[in-house]
Amino acid sequence: MRTTKRVVCVIPARLASTRFPQKALALLAGKPLLQWIWEAATSIDLFDEVTFAVDAQEIADVIKSFGGRYQMTSVACKSGTDRLVELAIQGKLKADVWVNWQGDEPFIHRAMIETLLQSIDRDDAECWTLVKRITNPEDITSPKVAKVVWDKQGLALYFSRAPIPFFRDERDLNVLVTKNSYYKHVGLYAYSSQALKKIATMGDSILEDAEKLEQLRFLDYGLRFKVHETDQEVFGIDTPEDLAKAERLVHQKKR
Repeated sequence: MRTTKRVVCVIPARLASTRFPQKALALLAGKPLLQWIWEAATSIDLFDEVTFAVDAQEIADVIKSFGGRYQMTSVACKSGTDRLVELAIQGKLKADVWVNWQGDEPFIHRAMIETLLQSIDRDDAECWTLVKRITNPEDITSPKVAKVVWDKQGLALYFSRAPIPFFRDERDLNVLVTKNSYYKHVGLYAYSSQALKKIATMGDSILEDAEKLEQLRFLDYGLRFKVHETDQEVFGIDTPEDLAKAERLVHQKKR
């Protein structure tokens, strides 16, 4: 993949975490969780620069321990995207395209980034993200799984925790899975610099408040959100149980 655009990768990490207190300070297989992500991100030559965006000195100290780079951002930021917006508006980083690689996802790899960024040189979108076909029928009705539908140009129409689309004449979830009817959102984002500037001016969104999905605010205010399909899973560490699962995955890869 070749592009003339400057692409930066920002890894947001905050100290407060409801389901997993101080998750950003956790160790994975004896190494800081954030170090796993730093090493994965810096191994990808599609990025012109990689940095963390953090809100606490404790996290900064961990990053310094393995030689990573970071930028301090406000504790008032509600999401990782808000941290990218702050860096962009304050001019702390310069880029044409900003990749938001969450600080609890150590298993993202180059192929996923290539898929994410494949259309950044076209002018038909301002934001990009990934989707994956749902193969587990339970995911269709699970509110933990965000579903997505898009138009013929590949631009997102809506994201929802509810099953979308709704099939009036077919209710058997196993049948719908075999028909490739449902796709879930994979939480990896890229934004143009113009998109971040627009996000900085956005107010509240009833849709975002209802579903607790920040990408609905972007759609609500008219951002064009391009979706690209991947066959890869993103495994985020949201709980101590997830960390234990990640430990098992690491040990399996070492065998």
